[in-house]
Amino acid sequence: MLADIGLREDSAGPQSQPPRACESVVIIGGGFSGTLQAINLLRHDGPRAILVERRGAQLARGVAYSAAHPSHLLNVRAGSMSAFPDDPDHFVRWLAHEGGGTARSFVPRNTYGRYLASLLDSARRASGNRLTVVEDEAVDVTPGQSSVSVRLANGAELSANAAVLALGNLPPHPPPGLDTARLPPGCYAADPWAADIVEGLGDDDEVLLLGTGLTAIDAALLLDARGFRGRILALSRRGLCPRSHHDAPPAISPLSDRPPAELSDLVRFVRLQADMHGWRDAVDALRPMTQMMWSAAPDMTRRRFLRHLRPWWDVHRHRLAPEVAARIAALQVEGRLRFAAGKIARVDRVGGHAEIAWQPRGETCLISSRFQRVVNCTGPQGDLLRTDQPLLHNLLLRRRIRPDLLRLGLDIDAQSRVIAANGTAWDSLYAIGPMTRGGLWEIVAVPDLRRQTWSLARRLANAHWVGGEGL
Repeated sequence: MLADIGLREDSAGPQSQPPRACESVVIIGGGFSGTLQAINLLRHDGPRAILVERRGAQLARGVAYSAAHPSHLLNVRAGSMSAFPDDPDHFVRWLAHEGGGTARSFVPRNTYGRYLASLLDSARRASGNRLTVVEDEAVDVTPGQSSVSVRLANGAELSANAAVLALGNLPPHPPPGLDTARLPPGCYAADPWAADIVEGLGDDDEVLLLGTGLTAIDAALLLDARGFRGRILALSRRGLCPRSHHDAPPAISPLSDRPPAELSDLVRFVRLQADMHGWRDAVDALRPMTQMMWSAAPDMTRRRFLRHLRPWWDVHRHRLAPEVAARIAALQVEGRLRFAAGKIARVDRVGGHAEIAWQPRGETCLISSRFQRVVNCTGPQGDLLRTDQPLLHNLLLRRRIRPDLLRLGLDIDAQSRVIAANGTAWDSLYAIGPMTRGGLWEIVAVPDLRRQTWSLARRLANAHWVGGEGL
């Protein structure tokens, strides 16, 4: 597959070695995953950490928490948001100290960003010289058997025993049917969290949100908070909107039977559990075994899930805080927001507006509307073969990485080691975070990420003791 884009074989492929303790690790990416990886290395008395982040303002926060507006709330209660698997009440205690909520609260995302920044600051102060932060962009990595070299955009090179790719999500691509070159200047917004998303809009204008998931919810809330009083159309293939959490935490009933592996049987199983306990309980009861089920599933089953069930899983699994769901419902009642299922058929420029014809799902007719702004809310992508990110491009070119079979991100093994194009895993190059969803699927929520970073920190420190959630 990679040969189709002219990639060449790296002269030295990875050689599998027994686990060893590292003296230094370069972590590429200073968002949630990278920050937590650095903190866990320090907590484990592990190797010296060098944290590389090209966007200084997003250090320890990433896109999710640095660009958040106060109207953007966490989608999970504070009681489940501790950064540490061995201290599940850590975030709640921090909130109590800051006077900002309880375990049942859905707190603002920018509050959680402050929490992460405080953890990193504390780790830097406590570690002496064991944590170095470099504000630059990593553009290439050369892994070896027991060392790695990371080249920065300024030409400097960092040497260490290992490197960890904590790259977060790739930005979304324009959806099929949308030729952004045909849109008027300033009409297309590739960043749904940009502060100027409402700039130039009047109350008689209409905004098109491409996507109906959590990103579209964020964009609709941001438009409302910035004073936009016009109309908003959120459009996706199925038009599915995320569901809401209960006002009170549900009492999850442990599963009495092992979930079936066949997808059709699994759907029936979940529906039966939903009839008995409610759909939220039925979905949440799968959480402890979701990664295991995904890892054990054959490629054909995973593809079927992505093709037929993923949209339904996403809107039931990744929910809205009740306050957010109430505000979205109010916008719909006011006639300012509507969700629709369909696809774009034609795009034309009419003066300073975009005239877009779209086909409702299951119909043959077209609906044509004029939009002052078109916002890409299709959500993060992971297809390495479509990215222009310099680091990933160079690693692909040298065949040091490869996409997973479903092209959801990087191919890794069970120890988070990156797999090269020749199919063997590097002992000096690892990956964590959303770009590893191809092997784990559930790897975007805090409980999953904190376990992953904890486990990798133990491996890099060659720790032989056991501790922490899920270990």
